[in-house]
Amino acid sequence: MRRVTVDALIEDVSALQAYDQVLRFDRYADLAPHVQSTVVHRTRPEPTGSSSWELHFRSGLLSWTEHERFLIDDLTIEFEQEHGDFDEFAGRWTLTQTGADTALHFEVDFDFGIPSLEGILDPIAERVIKETVAWSVVGLFDVVHLTGEDAPDPVPDPVAAGVQG
Repeated sequence: MRRVTVDALIEDVSALQAYDQVLRFDRYADLAPHVQSTVVHRTRPEPTGSSSWELHFRSGLLSWTEHERFLIDDLTIEFEQEHGDFDEFAGRWTLTQTGADTALHFEVDFDFGIPSLEGILDPIAERVIKETVAWSVVGLFDVVHLTGEDAPDPVPDPVAAGVQG
């Protein structure tokens, strides 16, 4: 099982406003070059949501449909794959008010279920997921500081990312 995390500080945005923006999964294809498409089947104000994702991955697409739980009182969005290319895929977005700013924490645990290929597939999937989240968050807000020692470069470069046009 591999874990991917992304942490950011969003300036001058309330945690509730950030929560609603993070949920704009329909915008992620415009914000991150790895995202081929997202389809939002159900979202807030419902207590649960569902969305389908396709990310450019190696020379093909990585696809899944996830179920989301909107824990608005905790400013948390939990998600888990219903079906798709992962054997296991589950995580959460957590937003915390810090003065006038919002701290964002994203984490996901995933496993392709192919032990013989995990040394090849896992690092690529980790990079694609981390960059997708970082680029999307940077695109959703005016001022974002990615934090953590392994924070990805927030400027999308489709050629460097291996995204084919």
